[in-house]
Amino acid sequence: MLTRNCLSLLLWVLFDGGLLTPLQPQPQQTLATEPTENVLHLPGRRSHFQRVKRGWVWNQFFVLEEYMGSEPQYVGKLHSDLDKGEGTVKYTLSGDGAGTVFTIDETTGDIHAIRSLDREEKPFYTLRAQAVDIETRKPLEPESEFIIKVQDINDNEPKFLDGPYVASVPEMSPVGVIRTALPNMDREVKEQYQVLIQAKDMGGQLGGLAGTTIVNITLTDVNDNPPRFPKSIFHLKVPESSPIGSAIGRIRAVDPDFGQNAEIEYNIVPGDGGNLFDIVTDEDTQEGVIKLKKPLDFETKKAYTFKVEASNLHIDHRFHSAGPFKDTATVKISVLDIDEPPVFSKPLYTMEVYEDTPVGTIIGAVTAQDLDVGSSAVRYFIDWKSDGDSYFTIDGTEGTIATNELLDRESTAQYNFSIIASKVSNPLLSSKVNILINVLDVNEFPPEISVPYETAVCENAKPGQIIQIVSAADRDLSPAGQQFSFRLSPEAAVKPNFTVRDFRNNTAGIETRRNGYSRRQQELYFLPVVIEDSSYPVQSSTNTMTIRVCRCDSDGTILSCNVEAIFLPVGLSTGALIAILLCIVILLAIVVLYVALRRQKKKDTLMTSKEDIRDNVIHYDDEGGGEEDTQAFDIGALRNPKVIEENKIRRDIKPDSLCLPRQRPPVEDNTDIRDFINQRLQENDVDPTAPPYDSLATYAYEGNGSVADSLSSIDSLTTEADQDYDYLADWGPRFKVLADMFGEEESYNPDKVT
Repeated sequence: MLTRNCLSLLLWVLFDGGLLTPLQPQPQQTLATEPTENVLHLPGRRSHFQRVKRGWVWNQFFVLEEYMGSEPQYVGKLHSDLDKGEGTVKYTLSGDGAGTVFTIDETTGDIHAIRSLDREEKPFYTLRAQAVDIETRKPLEPESEFIIKVQDINDNEPKFLDGPYVASVPEMSPVGVIRTALPNMDREVKEQYQVLIQAKDMGGQLGGLAGTTIVNITLTDVNDNPPRFPKSIFHLKVPESSPIGSAIGRIRAVDPDFGQNAEIEYNIVPGDGGNLFDIVTDEDTQEGVIKLKKPLDFETKKAYTFKVEASNLHIDHRFHSAGPFKDTATVKISVLDIDEPPVFSKPLYTMEVYEDTPVGTIIGAVTAQDLDVGSSAVRYFIDWKSDGDSYFTIDGTEGTIATNELLDRESTAQYNFSIIASKVSNPLLSSKVNILINVLDVNEFPPEISVPYETAVCENAKPGQIIQIVSAADRDLSPAGQQFSFRLSPEAAVKPNFTVRDFRNNTAGIETRRNGYSRRQQELYFLPVVIEDSSYPVQSSTNTMTIRVCRCDSDGTILSCNVEAIFLPVGLSTGALIAILLCIVILLAIVVLYVALRRQKKKDTLMTSKEDIRDNVIHYDDEGGGEEDTQAFDIGALRNPKVIEENKIRRDIKPDSLCLPRQRPPVEDNTDIRDFINQRLQENDVDPTAPPYDSLATYAYEGNGSVADSLSSIDSLTTEADQDYDYLADWGPRFKVLADMFGEEESYNPDKVT
């Protein structure tokens, strides 16, 4: 208890003298009041104009570490200016260690530490205090934060960090480098030395405490010893069947040094085994591993002798004068004879055979030998796991290969299978070799046109014009430089309409031979083309090409290839046909409009009376002539306009005066149909005798001025035999096609046209 009071007094003196400084900025203090104990005053609520006399305002307390008393250690006291000592104020504590390390008396505000503290574990604690009204449970003032610092005492002796300490000294170091070093220290004799060092704390309230540590001094190695072979000759036995790259033996040189100073490099001295063997260093054991570079053969050579040199990989030049840091040993290798399988004369056999070769034909042979001292006979057989086992057979003794089935190159062009050779004395010893058989092609398929062509020729085509390029294809395997030739079949070479031009590059062109073609005369032409290859035996085929005649423009662009276009009127252009169709449509529209107006006029006549429609009497001021009246309307005017010129008076109406018809000028030769129609329409529009209704005028005739007269079938003869078509040749080039079709010089036969 006395110790606690002394410590508290010491803390007051320190704070009073200003030796301790709060962790956070302090509010302005007043020196009017002296403290009587460790009290933390909480600011109360004051009016703005009232000056209050108060004590110090602290924000930190102090507590000693390692307190061993029987009662809780007193830390300090919290006090609020609003606490009048009537028990209406309750003090609360929260924050770091509240309730577990520090407790507070809710009535008095006294703070105690309930367990021993260690400054080395936690130097300070941050807590928050508040005064609360007991009745209303409301805070009387804002929460205040303060710090409790743990005071250190001298309870630990000095220590060496990260001990024990290790120092290294090169071996063979001279005296004086380290005072504790012995003269001529050798790592190979002793590797490590230990030194005890003591540290003492001369100050502190508890007196001087001391600490000790051990320093290990390790000698570092230097390369001062050369490698040495324990013996001068090494004997190794190696089977001749050892694979290339395998380790066949190990030798070792001893170096008393350590670490990298003991690393050894092995090399084969050029000599007997330089080409067959190699040696490498095992990094873990520092042994020399001898490996095989080439295969061994007991029958060729039974023993090998060579030298191996071992040297230090890292040489210390300070000890170079001590002598060469290397050693040499002799290696003798004896080759052991092993019973080996037969060996084929070739690693791969390649053979060729023509397709359709008769079954049983020998196409080649394989050879294998037993190279051991006591040679054995060899048996051959096909590896039945391969795909070509059923197409070929092999003679088990001779090794000859023959066909077992007919071969088809178009089905399979190459066969790949394996043949096994085994010893008769030991069938388990066998070897395998691959057989590659190429099936050669026999020219059995003729060449054909590669794709079906749709060939067209214009009606206005010129002779010598190429209208189609064709190429050929052959189902046989075409050899390098295979050539196809094209020509016209002999039966089509007589007066041909088309011919074939061979370009000598496996293509040909279809060439026209006539000056123009007519769809009316012949729409389709069939051209037989003979294609021949250059293989043996020569194969050829005749391919028929279909050529269609089409209508084209002047540039050769195809306009129409339809059959219906053939039946269009001869000599009429497309513009003329369109004009005729437009006129027909206009006339139909006029007729429909006229009929509609007539019907409307009849309806208006029925409603002339204003009385009830049931009292109206409908009458017509028109009387007919009866069945015998054949002069009311002449239907011939609709069939032939010539009748109009013969009749002087129109009989379908009552003319006011007798008018003679006008003389119409004859139509000139080659008059355009459009001009002709427009002329006739104008004449009817100004004709005063034209019928006002129920009349129809047709113009489907050539006109009086045409040299061909009318082409209408009304006045034509009944049979073609009664007609003479010789006059068509005098009508000019426009009727040349008709003259050729109906002329007597050459009858028209489409089957003879090519």
